Amino acid sequence: MKVQHIIEHFYALPIASFNKIAPGTSLILAPHSDDESLGCAGLIATAVQHGRPPVVLIVSDGSASHPGSHAWSPERLALCRQEESRNAATALGLPADRLLFLGLRDAAVPTAGTVFENSVQYLYFLINQHNCRNVFVPWRHDPHCDHVAVWSMGQRLKALQPELRILSYPVWGLTLPSEMDIEEALPTGWRLNIEGFLSYKRNAIQEYRSQRGLVVEDDPNGFVLPEHLLEKMLQPYEIFITS
Repeated sequence: MKVQHIIEHFYALPIASFNKIAPGTSLILAPHSDDESLGCAGLIATAVQHGRPPVVLIVSDGSASHPGSHAWSPERLALCRQEESRNAATALGLPADRLLFLGLRDAAVPTAGTVFENSVQYLYFLINQHNCRNVFVPWRHDPHCDHVAVWSMGQRLKALQPELRILSYPVWGLTLPSEMDIEEALPTGWRLNIEGFLSYKRNAIQEYRSQRGLVVEDDPNGFVLPEHLLEKMLQPYEIFITS
């Protein structure tokens, strides 16, 4: 099916209440520091307002965004990304103890093997520790290997605990070429109205200064969040896919 048809369908998904989309406690899995704010900031802020702050886990260390920098080693960049994540969480009202870091290597999150299985077992522990009923993962067609790997973790968790609700949020998938064909039927899901928290979301994204070209000065080819992605993310609703 053409990407254009799927994206148009996303934008036409029904608006649903927060309680319908995410009953109980949620675990939000972000491949990188910033994905949780790009895809789920409104959901996070809404959950906090409802007295059910989610557990947010950043899976990778975010160290691969500026490989040409000499001043910013991968280790230094990873620490910066963690600090930015904490600042973003504060902007959304998320308690500090609800933000966790798995620390897998950026651009190398596995989809199988020992590290993958150990990661899934840790996530399974978190789900049971916090009595999570919902797990949010990236959309399977987001064009980044780490996003696909985290989606795979969600599928593995579902196999371990079938009663879990696995929902996907698109990020980079919304930027795929409209004429591209992907193997996907029209998805089901909902949109969450986040108009009241849009300023919170904008503030959280702005905390990722290293991703907006405002920190690393010696890597002109380093990653910068593109405006066309931010435009798609800063809408008065967020998209959550159930199939």
